[in-house]
Amino acid sequence: MGKVVTFGEIMLRLNPPGFLRFGQAGSFEVSFGGGEANVSASLANFGIETDFVTRLPKNDLGDACLAYLRRYGIGTSKILRGGSRIGIYFLENGAVQRGSKVIYDREGSSIATIQKGMLDWDAIFADADWFHWTGITPAVSESLCQVCLEGILKAREKGLTVSCDLNYRAKLWKWGKKAGEVMPELVRHCDVAVGNEEDADKVFGIRAPDTDVTAGKVEAEKYAAVAEQLKKAFPNLKRIAITLRGSLSASHNTWSGVLYDGVKLYLGQVFNITDIVDRVGGGDAFVGGLIYGFKTYGDDLQKALDFAVAASCLKHSVIGDFNMISTDDAVKIMSGEVSGRVSR
Repeated sequence: MGKVVTFGEIMLRLNPPGFLRFGQAGSFEVSFGGGEANVSASLANFGIETDFVTRLPKNDLGDACLAYLRRYGIGTSKILRGGSRIGIYFLENGAVQRGSKVIYDREGSSIATIQKGMLDWDAIFADADWFHWTGITPAVSESLCQVCLEGILKAREKGLTVSCDLNYRAKLWKWGKKAGEVMPELVRHCDVAVGNEEDADKVFGIRAPDTDVTAGKVEAEKYAAVAEQLKKAFPNLKRIAITLRGSLSASHNTWSGVLYDGVKLYLGQVFNITDIVDRVGGGDAFVGGLIYGFKTYGDDLQKALDFAVAASCLKHSVIGDFNMISTDDAVKIMSGEVSGRVSR
């Protein structure tokens, strides 16, 4: 089984303790996170060898980030050093009817200023069979978008499975082009696409009929039309997955997902998640679980989906971007063990 390579930006994460608001904070809790690194963390935790590729500054913060990644078993040997700073994101955790809030500070970061030709993709993919990127990466800067496409094309040339998470972030698309203008060229080279209940609408204008995510109205069967239209727009896609979050409040969500293979729509179990601890990285946990599921369960797509939904459901109980749960944890709730009783 080859390595999974993920590519994108990892940031310094700063959040007020608990559920304090920014204006109340006397200190910030420090960790690191970012979509693609989060996927690598899940995979490493599930026993899948992975390399995370990014660019970090040659300073103490860059060194601290490398140490953080290594602590969780993520391969760092392909990380490029250079540039002037690490990107930062500030997170205010929401509760009840007050939603969470994110402020980005990542302009001019080391990876935002990366240029084509800086990464040796042949060496990066030497022992890999899977390449994963997200829609966050091309949003950060035009040059990073070009490097991302460079990696996608090389992965395609070498026969790797290429997956993307559409991951639309309105606050990031500032460099001149909109997501809908850029993403088609990248997605058309992919084998697997993942999105949340709104991504296809925000990026490609493909919307599930009769849905209202803000009212928690996300019926799984309605997303068959979204998957079918994505498949029609991008014939190369072999599998399309969509996470389904019904937001009843910041503390109470329903959570599920669907998977489409071009013929059949697979439906995931619906979890009722109350008293959410940290929802950031839930979609990344789903992707990590899905890649693990594909590699482990082969053509049993229902089992792969069920594992991904279970693993990402549990992410809502874990503080930080990384999903620190085991395969056994996910398998337990796949089988219906959801009581949360103490294990002695």
